[in-house]
Amino acid sequence: MSINLQTFSDELAALTQRASQQIVRVEGRSRLPASGIIYSADGVIVTAHHVVERNDNLRIGLPNGESVDATLVGRDPGVDLAVLRVQQSAPDVATWIEAGDLRVGNLILAVGRPGKNVQATIGVVSALGGAWRTGAGSEIDHYLQTDVVMYPGFSGGALLTMDGRIAGVNSSALVRGASVTIPATTVKRVVETLLTHGHVPRGYLGVGLQPVRLDAAMQEALSQPTGLMLMSVEADSPAALGGLLQGDVLVTLDGAPVRQLDELQALLSSERAGKTVPVRFVRAGVVQEKQVTIGQK
Repeated sequence: MSINLQTFSDELAALTQRASQQIVRVEGRSRLPASGIIYSADGVIVTAHHVVERNDNLRIGLPNGESVDATLVGRDPGVDLAVLRVQQSAPDVATWIEAGDLRVGNLILAVGRPGKNVQATIGVVSALGGAWRTGAGSEIDHYLQTDVVMYPGFSGGALLTMDGRIAGVNSSALVRGASVTIPATTVKRVVETLLTHGHVPRGYLGVGLQPVRLDAAMQEALSQPTGLMLMSVEADSPAALGGLLQGDVLVTLDGAPVRQLDELQALLSSERAGKTVPVRFVRAGVVQEKQVTIGQK
């Protein structure tokens, strides 16, 4: 198969130029500006949470060179996404592609606008995986890693496929030393939630917790080495209303083991907020179970 490299080069340049109409500059921190993506025609911008260090005096550099004020709609630090809004309507908005439609080895472009002009760098999809939990207990629907060099200010910009669709929002803050992209599925879920609520609802129990090792007999009976001891229980909290007491040791929530704090945080997702679920715990050496309605905050 012969490849005309000049034609390929020209097509890449044309692709970048078309994508530039969907990429904006985000001025939300004191140092180098970052990038953002035009999400909808009514002025919604999606970018990376970590590049929006202030909640006011936000500015957006539009593709036409104009600089306009922006307001913060909301943010989800757990998946490193923030949503901004400008008053100007957008003639060109992002078209998204799901991570499941990508393959390892696909050519991609990372596109950003930390300055007045759009910038791009090329690479390949180097790794794809299933859902993964961030350190904050939030879930990203697919693991998407590339070998592109994320230049300063590229966070919040787009990962672009060779047909011009956007696979996700680039972030340099989620995994140290790796170029990771927040996939379209996660982006759309979080953006729509922030547009509706202004924040991502989280479940909560209203307790203070400490991981503790179970005794040998309990480890064997439960097939897990540790649980979470309730060091404190807030008055009228979901835990208190559900009958949990200080000193109880949680071992499962909604059928899933809770051996460490991050496992419980992951289970207290927005999907469980408001739902009544079974909670198993050890009290005075006996395993018990109660129904607890997860709170929302």
